[in-house]
Amino acid sequence: MSVNALFKPFQLGALRLPSRVVMAPMTRSFSPGGIPTAKVIEYYRRRAAAGVGLIVTEGTTVGHKAANGYPHVPRFYGEDALAAWKQVVDAVHAEGAKIVPQLWHVGNVRRLGTEPDGDVPGYGPMAKVKDGKELVHGMSHEDINDVIRAFAQAAADAKAIGMDGVEIHGAHGYLVDQFFWEGTNQRDDEYGGSLAKRSRFAIELIRAVRVAVGEGFPIIFRFSQWKQQDYSARLVDTPEALGAFLQPLADAGVDIFHCSTRRFWEPEFEGSNLNLAGWTRQLTGKPTITVGSVGLDGEFLQFMVDTDKVAQPASLENLLTRLENDEFDLVAVGRALLVDPDWAAKVRDGHEQDILPFSREALTTLV
Repeated sequence: MSVNALFKPFQLGALRLPSRVVMAPMTRSFSPGGIPTAKVIEYYRRRAAAGVGLIVTEGTTVGHKAANGYPHVPRFYGEDALAAWKQVVDAVHAEGAKIVPQLWHVGNVRRLGTEPDGDVPGYGPMAKVKDGKELVHGMSHEDINDVIRAFAQAAADAKAIGMDGVEIHGAHGYLVDQFFWEGTNQRDDEYGGSLAKRSRFAIELIRAVRVAVGEGFPIIFRFSQWKQQDYSARLVDTPEALGAFLQPLADAGVDIFHCSTRRFWEPEFEGSNLNLAGWTRQLTGKPTITVGSVGLDGEFLQFMVDTDKVAQPASLENLLTRLENDEFDLVAVGRALLVDPDWAAKVRDGHEQDILPFSREALTTLV
């Protein structure tokens, strides 16, 4: 099939992308002290130079003491880190692509001893205490406001250094997502109860980000049905419930929904072939990004179980058909781009036979 659909420009307001290929956010842990290095700058530049239209950076922590949960994750606060991100922006723009940071707070996933302040526990909708030690701090209203301010400030800083928008990480069992789920949010105040009430934290956060960046600056919101600890989990079970969940987020200021799935080709609900991005686009009228094992014949979880497994390049025919049918607007590519910075160019130029396979070993390098 022709790959032209993947390389048509996309425009939303002032945001104009040269292709529909999006680099998916992937935690790399190559930023000691939270500061992107010259290798990180080159890592993003190479993808931009090879036909990626939009880069969503790896998760970057906002300026809250409990935001980080992993070693060597880049931060999006502080003059030193922001100066390094400005170099990333300039390098990507010089290659004709656009870039947004993924703004991230890990919430109750954080463990005591995690950098930068090891004495700070995880923060979440509910407290967790074991043997008299606070492992997770249940967030007060003041804590909620502090985190919202941190996201808003990060978004304002992103705009100030020339980023082309921001992505809010509301997926995969991290803080924003923890508020959505009844299992992790059993609060009895205005932030708990029904799904509509459990969405209040995200809605207030999105509104604050919109105020911080003004109109016309794109806000992307990443969400998922599945979680790291439960790949069969479902936040909603019907299109009607999905629409009721998403519309308040759209009304709060989301411009694009990044719909995270394990396999982009799987239907989200019975009775339709639409995937999660397809349903989201239909229900909200907003542009969507699809993602999930694009370009590979094996999914990520398999590589955590079978460390010797290799994923070979896979046909894009199904993806291209869906894209041509306007099921979704943009396509996020993860591991295929991680291992092969020239993936987009090879697809565009008909050199699929030269695309590199993916193995877990690729996670240990930055090329």
